[in-house]
Amino acid sequence: MITKEQELMSRHTTFKVGGPARYYLIPENTGEVRAAIDFADERELPYMVVGRGSNLLFSDREYHGVIIEIGEHFSDMSIHLNNTVVVKSGMTLTNMASRLARMGLAGFEFAGGIPGTVGGAIVMNAGAYDGEIKDTLVEVTVMNEKGELVKLDADELELSYRHSILQEKNWIVLSGTFTFRSGSQDEIRAQIQEYNKRRREKQPLEYASAGSTFKRPEGFFAGKLIEDAGLKGYHIGGARVSDKHAGFVINTGDATASEIHSLIEHVKRKVLEKSGVMLEPEVKMIGDFSWDLDIF
Repeated sequence: MITKEQELMSRHTTFKVGGPARYYLIPENTGEVRAAIDFADERELPYMVVGRGSNLLFSDREYHGVIIEIGEHFSDMSIHLNNTVVVKSGMTLTNMASRLARMGLAGFEFAGGIPGTVGGAIVMNAGAYDGEIKDTLVEVTVMNEKGELVKLDADELELSYRHSILQEKNWIVLSGTFTFRSGSQDEIRAQIQEYNKRRREKQPLEYASAGSTFKRPEGFFAGKLIEDAGLKGYHIGGARVSDKHAGFVINTGDATASEIHSLIEHVKRKVLEKSGVMLEPEVKMIGDFSWDLDIF
């Protein structure tokens, strides 16, 4: 297991910001994941898992705990009977969608451009273009706080819009079992390409971000509410509400986590004043943001 100290989280998140983690561990197998949990317990430190860091905002201050990276060492896929596929949690969604297309398995095209891993996608029930993880997920294998392996049916996860019970548990997703329908390789690839074309046209993919910054409020679209509040293009330092899609807060190159957090809070406040709707961030905030200056 690779062990690092004071590892900058800006190197491991799609926002490209974040201060150092006290310890940063990269296990290479299930046994080392268990050892990583023991490592944290022995030091009486909290631990959390990252994949590609695509939905996280780490504070500029130190994360006084243990980060466990579940990445390329956990990126295998195996196909079983009845179009059932077992995927380890470190595989990227883009890789998974591409491999399924080559196998002629349909139902995962929506995820072909989501910048995250299978594990993170399961935890938050990731989705796009009317598709969600829960549509094809059958079962997950997790490691609990005691280092024990536990299998859970998808129904036990209480999957809903951008939510699962895993968000309230300190369990580590190791793999997911999915089932898909047979389809045409060409049609599956064409659908993935079409979704990715839409993303390029409508989303600020040229900038560092965490994807959609806010959850979709019931009956509304976050981007429209933000634009109606006059915030498209609004910026605090290097953090900016995208001119291309107001639902994205982007790092234009030199933003700090504090600036991004302050901008998110500003957007929430102004949208509430304008429309009466309280936006809820889709991005998970990690660390201490209490020291941010109130610069609104």
